[in-house]
Amino acid sequence: MIPWLGSSPAFPPVDTAQEDPDGLLAAGGELTLPWLARAYGRGIFPWFSRGEPILWWSPSERMVLLPGDLKVSRSLDKTLRNRAYEVRCDSAFEAVIRACATAPREGQGGTWIVDEMVDAYVALHRVGHAHSFETWMDGELVGGLYGVAFGRMFYGESMFHRARDASKIAFVHMARHLQANGFSMIDCQFHTPHLASLGAALIPRQRFVATLAGLVAQPQPAGLWHYRFRNEPS
Repeated sequence: MIPWLGSSPAFPPVDTAQEDPDGLLAAGGELTLPWLARAYGRGIFPWFSRGEPILWWSPSERMVLLPGDLKVSRSLDKTLRNRAYEVRCDSAFEAVIRACATAPREGQGGTWIVDEMVDAYVALHRVGHAHSFETWMDGELVGGLYGVAFGRMFYGESMFHRARDASKIAFVHMARHLQANGFSMIDCQFHTPHLASLGAALIPRQRFVATLAGLVAQPQPAGLWHYRFRNEPS
């Protein structure tokens, strides 16, 4: 039996999370700024499907990217240099999260980005705690990702693509932009071969929580993030 949360944003210790399913910590609560700030600051995130209560997770291992460990394959580097595209930040946040919600996922019959999650993260975006990195080609949004920032800690949430490598282009620019602005760890939540190919790796929960505690305490860049890069190969 997992704990059912009350009316105030207080979570059980993360080391009490279940082993099966790995990381399930608690249910209930709200998707408001006080709840989300408390959760992310402790290495906890919401993840649930339509018809379920809000479920909160803190897996025993966490997939993270240290920006300096970013891996760019030869083929991706060629794409970054030779393809015409533009990367923007925070110019189409709601479009990105809705595209992530409807993107087909191998092995998944539905989406965890339900309407309540969309509303909650759009609200976070409006107060400067959620951000999107977007890949545009010929004036169309063809890929991107969104995530959450508290202090100097960034939590990647989801990505999508409608053109080959479009989400990878956004990911590379995100990692480089975050590194340039003092973010030293990016949470990627769960292991996937795609994330591993970009340099992300699993670390124990205890190490993850200890590291993020210092990062979330640092001053955070205020408001929307302004980033724009246009690649125009000759």
